[in-house]
Amino acid sequence: MKNYKENVFLLYIHKNWKPVALIALFALCFLIVFSLSHLPLAPILYSTLLCLYIGLIFFVVDFLKFRKRYRLLKTAQKTIMLQIGQLPAPTNVIERQYQELLQILSKNKHDLIVQADNKQKDLVEYFTLWTHQIKTPIAAMRLLLQSEQTEQTSELEMELFKIEQYVQFVLQYLRLENMSNDLVFKKYEVDDTIKQAIRKNAKMFIRKKITLNYSDVNCTALTDEKWLLFVIEQILSNALKYTNEGTISIFMKNKRLIIEDTGIGIRAEDLPRVFDKGFTGYNGRELKQSTGIGLYLCKQILTKLSHGIAIESEVGKGTKVIIDLETKEIGVE
Repeated sequence: MKNYKENVFLLYIHKNWKPVALIALFALCFLIVFSLSHLPLAPILYSTLLCLYIGLIFFVVDFLKFRKRYRLLKTAQKTIMLQIGQLPAPTNVIERQYQELLQILSKNKHDLIVQADNKQKDLVEYFTLWTHQIKTPIAAMRLLLQSEQTEQTSELEMELFKIEQYVQFVLQYLRLENMSNDLVFKKYEVDDTIKQAIRKNAKMFIRKKITLNYSDVNCTALTDEKWLLFVIEQILSNALKYTNEGTISIFMKNKRLIIEDTGIGIRAEDLPRVFDKGFTGYNGRELKQSTGIGLYLCKQILTKLSHGIAIESEVGKGTKVIIDLETKEIGVE
């Protein structure tokens, strides 16, 4: 049985019940007056049936027009996008007023979207410029620190390294929306990408005295090296951040790159949400070191690279990040 809202006939009756009731009332009045006047029954019934017949024709024609218009509006709900010009032409002054209101709302919405887009564009341009400008003082500070090697300067170098990571992090975040224009897909040796990430984090391995278990994985992947490198660096950075002692292992299994640590692990209830934007979980709230953006970025980047990512973890035993380097089908947005 059809739902009331989907039954066109019931909708039509609901819309026109007042004129139908009024006509019925008029007919009743005529019957009463004719009856009181003691007129013959035959002409009364004949005139009543004639009126009902004419009324029925009118309502059938009107109902067919209503149904056609209703279907046009239902189709417009599924197809209308940015303009309301696809709506049926108004048939009376009220409908015209409603369409004029819709035009005003549509224009105001478009103006607000343009303003928001311009503000977003200005913000992205500003932070992009900032990330490039900040690299100059960072490079100068690194040169100054390298001129004299002490325990204190080593600590400062590590903090400066973290600043560089955060700056790079901001830049990649800003580029994420338009990263499709920056992708260069080729077959790359995964070992070369992994070694770049290891070299960049070498001082952190030494400083925290974390053992690295890694041997050549001998694997090629169809990917974009720059973006894949950022993902591996981010995962290694997380592993180092949450591992106070033990080892970090990097190996390949069935075309899946696995980065495994012996760190503090992730709670089971947090695992389903680790790729959500802004989610920090128990570890982030406890250690005050998480932004809730890193794994979200990794997930978004790997999706655009047509790679998969999964995380397995157990509190107190460590975390295993699995990057599937098999090429997946990319859905059209």
